[in-house]
Amino acid sequence: MNYMNNISSVHLDILKEIGNIGAGNAATALSTLLNKKIDMTVPDVRIVTFDEMMDMAGGPENIVAGVFLRIEGEAPGSMFFLLPIEQASAFIQAMLDDEDFDQQTWQSSELALSALQELGNILSGSYLSSLSDFTKLSLYPSVPALTIDMVGAIVSFGLVELSHVSDYAIVIDTALNEEQNVVNQEVRGHFFLLPDPDSFSIIFQALGVSAHD
Repeated sequence: MNYMNNISSVHLDILKEIGNIGAGNAATALSTLLNKKIDMTVPDVRIVTFDEMMDMAGGPENIVAGVFLRIEGEAPGSMFFLLPIEQASAFIQAMLDDEDFDQQTWQSSELALSALQELGNILSGSYLSSLSDFTKLSLYPSVPALTIDMVGAIVSFGLVELSHVSDYAIVIDTALNEEQNVVNQEVRGHFFLLPDPDSFSIIFQALGVSAHD
């Protein structure tokens, strides 16, 4: 089934609203965690192919920090959060509030990796909770796996976890800003939702919108 031809602007508007509510919840949680005001927005929501998904993250050979988890429940699927290495570094430095933070060696720091995994936990939990609230479907995440590797390797690992591979992913652009500008740049990553083949129609039916509208 070609979802690109069957998913309309109405579907994308609904998904963007779900993303914005999830982003608001994530921003609140991050603000509490970091003890500083965090603003988080969802600039765009799109449906993309797997090849487009990897291109958006800088290409299959680009090194990124990735958090992967499975969605269990009534509309199973997978989630990825991919963050460029330099932006992951900026976020961790702000999260740890460490002036001596070494941007070259943090990838071997258990504390830094734990901070990054917590970011993935908060984001995935917030988006999934928002989706579950809107659809009234029972959805819950597996334990997230954090990986620093090439985009192609991370995505391939995730797809191996799927018993059936769907053709498309929902991408939720994610932008984080820190009000006091300790993070001296916008931290921007991509959140990918990959519903299992039957889950696309389950999600949209639960939202009261036909997959053929």
